[in-house]
Amino acid sequence: MSESENLQPSVPPSIPQAPKAAARAAARPKSIAELLQEFSQICAQMELELGKVIVGQTPVIRQLLAAVFTRGHCLLEGVPGLAKTLTVSTLAKILDVEFKRIQFTPDLMPSDIVGTNVLDDDQTGRRNFRFVHGPVFSNILLADEINRTPPKTQSALLQAMQEREVTVGQTTYKLPDPFFVIATQNPIEQEGTYPLPEAQLDRFMFNIKVDYPTLEEEEQILSCSARGEFQECASS
Repeated sequence: MSESENLQPSVPPSIPQAPKAAARAAARPKSIAELLQEFSQICAQMELELGKVIVGQTPVIRQLLAAVFTRGHCLLEGVPGLAKTLTVSTLAKILDVEFKRIQFTPDLMPSDIVGTNVLDDDQTGRRNFRFVHGPVFSNILLADEINRTPPKTQSALLQAMQEREVTVGQTTYKLPDPFFVIATQNPIEQEGTYPLPEAQLDRFMFNIKVDYPTLEEEEQILSCSARGEFQECASS
């Protein structure tokens, strides 16, 4: 057999097209319709997860989500016992962010919120000032009963809410990103309270009214709590 008969026609190797097509599809920017569809699915999923813990309060939940997605702050106004604190803490768990709560009282000081400088001894024996971060250094800060503390302490949140930073002494500290303040207040009790000034109210995007649950929702809360199956009942 001659050498020419042993030669086989060369076949060019096949080039896989699927990875290239997938890469082009991944590199293609999403359209506005696709982004809105994805955003709607995320909102629905977050409402579903909150519904596993909170019965009812759908308008409150939707306004809270709207404020979070637009990087705004909220003021929840309602009587005690309407799951305001539980709603905020559950929202922080869903978002997987750091959550801290401050109980505002008449003797609360600004340093209790933003932090303070303390005199500390280092390893060489020298004394230096060290800044101890306050609870404002978190992603979601719950200011519980904010109208129970004097205006001096209320104003400690002004710079944090507007500039996302706090100044202690001569040093300015950036707050974590994202940063939200969700405050609560009881509209019924007036004795021993300090109404928020207009400059403070202007920092909140929404003033959300938290109302009583309906009779059916109260029965569902009572039934689920008594049986210890609250999460399963709330999600049904």
